[in-house]
Amino acid sequence: MKVNLSSLDTCESSFTPLVVLELAQDVKEETKEWLKNRIVSKKEDGGAQLLFRPLLNKYEKETLENQNLYLVGASKITLLLGAEAIGLVKECNDNTMRAFTYGMRHNFKDFDDDNNDFLTMAECQFIIKHELENLRAREEKMIPGYPQAKLYPGKSLLRRLLTSGIVIQVFPLHDNEALKKLEDSWYTRFSLKYQPLDRIRGYFGETIALYFGFLEYFTVALIPMAVIGLPYYLFVWEDYDKYVIFASFNLIWSTVILEVWKRGCASMTYRWGTLVMKRQFEEPRPGFHGVLGINPVTGREEPLYPSYKRQLRIYLVSLPFVCLCLYFSLYVMMIYFDMEAWALSLHESSGSEWTSILLYVPSIIYAIVIEIMNRLYRYAAEFLTSWENHRLESAYQNHLILKVLVFNFLNCFASLFYIAFVLRDMKLLRQSLATLLITSQILNQIMESLLPYWLQKKHHVQVKRKVQALKADIDATLYEQVVLEKEMGTYLGTFDDYLELFLQFGYVSLFSCVYPLAAAFAVLNNFTEVNSDALKMCRVLKRPFSEPSANIGVWQLAFETMSVISVVTNCALIGMSPQVNALFPESKLDLILIVVAVEHALLALKFILAFAIPDKPRHIQMKLARLEFESLEALKRQQMKLMAQNLKEDSREGNKEEEA
Repeated sequence: MKVNLSSLDTCESSFTPLVVLELAQDVKEETKEWLKNRIVSKKEDGGAQLLFRPLLNKYEKETLENQNLYLVGASKITLLLGAEAIGLVKECNDNTMRAFTYGMRHNFKDFDDDNNDFLTMAECQFIIKHELENLRAREEKMIPGYPQAKLYPGKSLLRRLLTSGIVIQVFPLHDNEALKKLEDSWYTRFSLKYQPLDRIRGYFGETIALYFGFLEYFTVALIPMAVIGLPYYLFVWEDYDKYVIFASFNLIWSTVILEVWKRGCASMTYRWGTLVMKRQFEEPRPGFHGVLGINPVTGREEPLYPSYKRQLRIYLVSLPFVCLCLYFSLYVMMIYFDMEAWALSLHESSGSEWTSILLYVPSIIYAIVIEIMNRLYRYAAEFLTSWENHRLESAYQNHLILKVLVFNFLNCFASLFYIAFVLRDMKLLRQSLATLLITSQILNQIMESLLPYWLQKKHHVQVKRKVQALKADIDATLYEQVVLEKEMGTYLGTFDDYLELFLQFGYVSLFSCVYPLAAAFAVLNNFTEVNSDALKMCRVLKRPFSEPSANIGVWQLAFETMSVISVVTNCALIGMSPQVNALFPESKLDLILIVVAVEHALLALKFILAFAIPDKPRHIQMKLARLEFESLEALKRQQMKLMAQNLKEDSREGNKEEEA
């Protein structure tokens, strides 16, 4: 299903389908006609200027099910102008990366009027999504045929149609030929090799490619920690000085890997064009609503919403709700400790093998409860963040991530901190950490990949049978693909994937001196995680829309914050060890001062390393500086040209006055 841009025309019945739009079965004809007109109308008339047709013709509708499936495409000119509108960056003939402009299109590498590969299919689908999301109400007061579905100027039509149940879903189609090639080079043949990140980016977009790049990098970076941690666990060393060495290495390691990742990420995203992509004038997110007005910065027409109203919603509703959830999480944690005390007392009274196994049951139950609470809280956090009405998608994601991270951090690690610093039971800490880590990894593998894959295979067989039983004389290939993909689960973004790695990083770094084997379990999990996530993306879930990204966003700050907290926890744990306390039998104040001094020294070392390692490689810095210089020079030339024109006009007017 390659996108041949030259073959896309304005004929409704002849275009390459890129996106599927599914309507509810009982949608009225006047609503369908109105939606079609808004999608195909010209932009000056408030439309998206896209191509639109039903999946089935009139005869096929009488024979087949799924009558309300529609295919969306775009003409060549619409895609290229859309690429310019979203600021898509492509490589020029002089090997520099520049924002694509239609007027200068022949200056870009690989551009040709008959070229099939200048815009990837993922980029074309992203452009169509952008156009659909920016369809906004103008004069309409309601959706035709649905008086209860009110509209007001500036409201996103697609979002209103989705919330009203008129549009069921919008999703991009897979390219089966390209997908098969990607799978063959990615995960179908098990081998220890790097992932084809450029191919992943070409098919799924930069955001997903960056996630898989970070997952691969993080897994490789964990190997030294796993190798060094194995002897500490196998030989059960109790000397504190050995753990000081291991913890110090851990803290330096966590800083270096995060700084080196930023350099590698900058190189990748420059090559992909997203590092220099201008994002400061982001379009409003589809869920953003307000009174239609003119943006004073861009001069574009868009919804406007007072920031003070958003702040009131955050501080008077969202913040108290988050605090209430945190309190409930701590309450559940105390119930867990009551269960631990009951299991321990039962084991001490009987001393049987069965009761020794029972000691692990409270931790396993608590790990399952943590996963359930995390998922329930995630839904509540999404609702609250959407209700806060953030203008930009980046602002929405940052507030959502902050809410979820705070809760997940407390929910997953509060019990470990309580055991370490209140109960001071290192044996229970080691047992609880191992149980939480292993249980969460097993649950994630089952819930994210294995169970959805089994359900999807079962559904695929059912669809195959239905298609083979069709009596209609049609080419059922596209019909089968669309019907199969529409029933697939929806990929909700990289949020949960990064969150899983963030919590894993916490288990590895926060209590490394207590359970050095955590890194080894993380490596084993991540080797399977790469393949299970790849399978999930290619065969289990719908193809997600591509999203440009220059880095992993706020997650970089989250990982760096976790590494700083790990310095404090490891220093405190070593300071509490019996061996260290034996060195200061009389004065605990000296011990505290020394631990604080060591902790400050390690933090200083971390910040020195972070400062000493540049975020971008030298050659990338030079290319970015060159682009900035050329942009300033172009602006100067434009200003000089404008001044010359003004002087010329003033001179003409002066001559006319003298003649008069």
